[in-house]
Amino acid sequence: MTNEQLVCAVEAILFASGDPVEPDRLCAACGCGISRIEEAIETLKERYENSAIDLLTLNGSYQFATKKEYSQYIKNALEIKRNSALSPAAMEALAIVAYNQPVTKGFVESVRGVDSSGVVNSLVDKGLLAEAGRLDLPGRPIAYETTDNFLRAFKLSSLKDLPELPEQTGQITMEEVIESAENDPDNPINRESEKD
Repeated sequence: MTNEQLVCAVEAILFASGDPVEPDRLCAACGCGISRIEEAIETLKERYENSAIDLLTLNGSYQFATKKEYSQYIKNALEIKRNSALSPAAMEALAIVAYNQPVTKGFVESVRGVDSSGVVNSLVDKGLLAEAGRLDLPGRPIAYETTDNFLRAFKLSSLKDLPELPEQTGQITMEEVIESAENDPDNPINRESEKD
């Protein structure tokens, strides 16, 4: 396969997929090594530099998307309702999950100091958070993590691109929440285990 054929093959795969595609899948589909795939990706990035299409890198995977400056035209053509801005409470909860993931709703509530079920559920509905399984704790609570939509919305290639947190003195950690729950004699779960 020539370099131009490879570039076209990678372009076709990314276009048809719609979702992020891992480099390993591109290698397997095109029957070549990672260095040739990376060269093809760079060629595509240059090719699309002055177009309405953007080639995103999300957690090491690649995906085509339209550039933000053309979003209003797309909304007009497809009659898409305008997304409402995130509330300060949603931004706060999203930041807590982004920097500490995977975490439970209880952890978010401990940090925020208020009930956060509605906010977390809303972020899941918007596709910014997703369930990441259950923790091996009493009640097997659901853990949440950010999604590729989160990375896309905040123009991040990976979570490593999150800005540094300011000094973290006085902030509670997930380990402290777990330890506090396990050592709390008033916790109904602990009272039940004492009866056994």
